[in-house]
Amino acid sequence: MKIKLFLTFLLFGLFSTTAQELTKNAQVSVLTIGPGTSLNDAFGHSAFRIKDSNFDYVFNYGVYNFNTPNFYTKFARGKLEYLIGLDYYEAFFNAYVRQNRTVKEQILNISPTEKQKLFDFLVNNYKPENRAYLYDFFYDNCATKISDVLQKTLNNTVVFHTPENYKEKSFRTLIQDNLNYNSWGSLGIDIALGSVIDKTATPEEHMFLPENIFTFFNDAEVHNKTLVKEVKILYKKQESKTSTNLFTSPLFILGLISLGIIFITYRDYKNKTRAAWLDNTLFVLTSIIGVLLLLLWFATDHTATAQNYNLLWAFPLNILLLFQLQKPLIKSWSIKFIKFLVIMLCLMTFHWVVGVQVFAIALAPIIVALFIRYIYLIYFFQDKQQLSN
Repeated sequence: MKIKLFLTFLLFGLFSTTAQELTKNAQVSVLTIGPGTSLNDAFGHSAFRIKDSNFDYVFNYGVYNFNTPNFYTKFARGKLEYLIGLDYYEAFFNAYVRQNRTVKEQILNISPTEKQKLFDFLVNNYKPENRAYLYDFFYDNCATKISDVLQKTLNNTVVFHTPENYKEKSFRTLIQDNLNYNSWGSLGIDIALGSVIDKTATPEEHMFLPENIFTFFNDAEVHNKTLVKEVKILYKKQESKTSTNLFTSPLFILGLISLGIIFITYRDYKNKTRAAWLDNTLFVLTSIIGVLLLLLWFATDHTATAQNYNLLWAFPLNILLLFQLQKPLIKSWSIKFIKFLVIMLCLMTFHWVVGVQVFAIALAPIIVALFIRYIYLIYFFQDKQQLSN
C-alpha cells in the first residue's frame, strides 16, 4: 500500500501521556486514496483524518522505516515491522495531489465521546512502544486497520451490509482487478502467491482493499444510523493518456521465447540433435524459480505464498538433471524423471481448469514450450539408448 514513512517528533504536544481533548466541533473521517502508477501503490491507501479547531492530523497504517536493520531480509521473510504514521493533513493531501491520485473523504457519523475514544486510541497507538506491528497484505494492512480500529473503539457496534453491486470474488481476482493482467507486476504476483488466495473472499475480507473500505463504509450503520454522514471528493485524478508497449509485455516476451524453444526443438528433431545449452538453461532457471517458491512457502511468514502449484512447472529438483545432461549417455532414471515432469505439467493444467489455482496467462506459452521440449527429450534419449544397446 503506502511505503513512505511519516515519522515526526512532537506535534502540538500530541505525544504527551494525556491526549488532547477534542472540541464539540471535531470531525473524524476516513480518507481513501486512489491507485497510483507503480505496483506498490496500485491498490490505493486508507487513513483516518482527525480535524479540530487547532489541528488537522492524518493517521495511517502500513508505513515502514527503510533504516530498519536487515530491512530487505526481514521484508522478504515477512518479518518486517510496519508502523502507524502521522502527518499534517495538508502535507498528506498535497503529496497525493502531486501524484495525481484521487482523494475521497467520508465524514463519520459518530458521537463526540466516540470521536474522543478513537482519537485517544490513535494517539496511544502512535507511541514508540505501540507503533510497530506485523503487516499482512490481506488481513492486517492500511485498509483492514481502518475497520479494525473503528470496531475496537466503538465496541463492535458498526454493522456492515453487503453493497448492492457486490460480487463474490477470490483474493487473486480482487488483486488482479487492480492490475494490468499483461504486466510484469501481475505476472510476478501470480507466480509468487499460492493457491490459498484462490479461495472466495467473504464480504468482510473484501475490505483489505481501500476502495472496498470506501464502498462498505457507505452502506454501514452504527447505532441504527448511517455510519457515513457526508462524502467529499477532495481531489479527482486528472485523466491522462497511458501508453502500454505490447512489445515489452510478458505475454509477448514469453511468447517469443516459447516460439524460440519450439523452433529449436523442431530443428533438433529434424537433425536428430540436441541443443544442450537450451536444456541447461531451462533446467537451471526452472530449478532456481522453484527453490525461491519453496522458500517463500516454508521459510517466510507470508501466508499468501503457501500451497503454490507453480512448483509443478518450476520444479526445484530439475537441477539434478543438469549433471546427467552433460554425459554422453544419461541413465534410465533421468528419462523417467522427464516423463514425471510431463505429468507435472498435465497436473498443472488440471489444477488450472478445475480452479484449484489460477496461473498467469502469460505462462501459457512457456508451459506449452516446456511440454514440447520434454516430450522431445524423452524421444531423443530413448532413441539414443536403443542405439547404444
